[in-house]
Amino acid sequence: MKGKRLLLGDEAIALGALHAGLSGVYAYPGTPSTEITEYIQADALARERGVRSRWCTNEKTAMEAALGMSYAGKRALVCMKHVGMNVCADAFVNAGITGVKGGLVVVAADDPSMHSSQNEQDSRFYGKFALIPILEPADQQECYDMMADAFRLSEEVRLPVLVRMVTRLAHSRAAVEVGEPGPQNDLAPDSERGRWVLLPGNAKRQYAALVAKQPELQQRSVDSAHNVLEDRGTPLGVIACGIAYNYVREALPEEVSVLKVSQYPLPESLVRELAAASREILVVEDGQPFAEEQVRGLLGPEYPVSGRLDGRLPRTGELTPDNVAAALGEPAGAVHAPAHNLAPRPPQLCQGCGHRDVYTALNQVLADYPTARVFGDIGCYTLGALPPFRAIDSCVDMGASITMAKGAADAGVHPAVAVIGDSTFTHSGMTSLLDAVNDNAAITVILSDNLTTAMTGGQDSAGTHKFEAICLALGVEREHLHVVVPLPKNMEEITRIIREELEYKGVSVIIPQRECMQTLARKNRQISRLRSK
Repeated sequence: MKGKRLLLGDEAIALGALHAGLSGVYAYPGTPSTEITEYIQADALARERGVRSRWCTNEKTAMEAALGMSYAGKRALVCMKHVGMNVCADAFVNAGITGVKGGLVVVAADDPSMHSSQNEQDSRFYGKFALIPILEPADQQECYDMMADAFRLSEEVRLPVLVRMVTRLAHSRAAVEVGEPGPQNDLAPDSERGRWVLLPGNAKRQYAALVAKQPELQQRSVDSAHNVLEDRGTPLGVIACGIAYNYVREALPEEVSVLKVSQYPLPESLVRELAAASREILVVEDGQPFAEEQVRGLLGPEYPVSGRLDGRLPRTGELTPDNVAAALGEPAGAVHAPAHNLAPRPPQLCQGCGHRDVYTALNQVLADYPTARVFGDIGCYTLGALPPFRAIDSCVDMGASITMAKGAADAGVHPAVAVIGDSTFTHSGMTSLLDAVNDNAAITVILSDNLTTAMTGGQDSAGTHKFEAICLALGVEREHLHVVVPLPKNMEEITRIIREELEYKGVSVIIPQRECMQTLARKNRQISRLRSK
């Protein structure tokens, strides 16, 4: 198994975790993190060792399952995109207080520039908030190497470890030198109830212990091989975090003093050492000014610190070699010549997609309701906001469609319609529907079921073939629950049902159900290959 492999950053994370003795990966698909779990699911070693790798209903359940595996003494990995940290925050923060037994590593893949996200939050703030160690790889080799370090660190300090990725690293390839896989941990459930039962008395004691660990975590960052001070005696000192180190070295290979930071808490003594040897500091980090704010506080207002906060680097969006070069005083285009005459290519729903027929029917009916509002949700069907449909009025977060429709209906909006996908419904929509049922809200829910988690590549959807039963169990009345097949030939039936349910003064659910064109095409190709053998 030893040798070089060409790997995505995500794949290097996955293989590093497997070689570190992983026993379970728990995740909800979300770009740019999805390929981590997919790699483990397809890996022969993972199958041989029985590594658990089924997709979870949401990030909170993933975090809790991983914490349970850690409680049992085994090593567990949790993977999500950055907004998933919001969903798992309750379990994530409390895991810092319970601590862990088997190593527990949480990978958060951030998306600066919002390539496929609704915000560009920086997950490092979550690690600092939870008072746990953070690792931030700079390249694919570090992605692989850091997983063994992360699991070892987790077990040594008995805390979860957060590994923070960004899109460019997750989705780019490089040659990675890999080693032999290590053994899995033995089953050894914890028996120390005082750590795990967070009654106030226990929680206070555990939180005090967590706070008391902070000097040790700080010293570990100072001593870490991932934090390296390269002092070249230049007036400008640069603090480069994670992938930003590569951009700095690409712009100025040997001409500036650099403190490479890939482990947090921020190594304060190394920052002070760089500051003492320089006259000013530029903080280069992909994401929000997480380190920059801390450096400014550490060095005080008299010491010149620049970065994203003062505009030397762009305040929003991801870093590039060119904007880093500009911040370092290099001329525009010094690293890469700018591209010209690139026509925009907005995304669109696939031809033949069932969501197209749903929006066609909905627009046809709502043309008679000028006060109608349609509350959308997170998924490929969000593209219904774009031409030619322009069919939804909001899209905020996972599951918000139903509760926003309820709130609008409470305020007097009629008709109030929610459009939500199958995977999003089981992720965060079921509790919203229960709220609506309990208050008998006058809303119509379109639960568009394409039998998969389509937006992230066709992973299993947790509620497939269960949605009618779920809706009935949550209290939706049988006569106001409909399953339809979104095809042009059924348009008359679908529009009639929508029209009738818009006039119902309570909760109604319509389930347009037809398989995603992409997953159907893959299945057909697999069938053809089998028949040809």
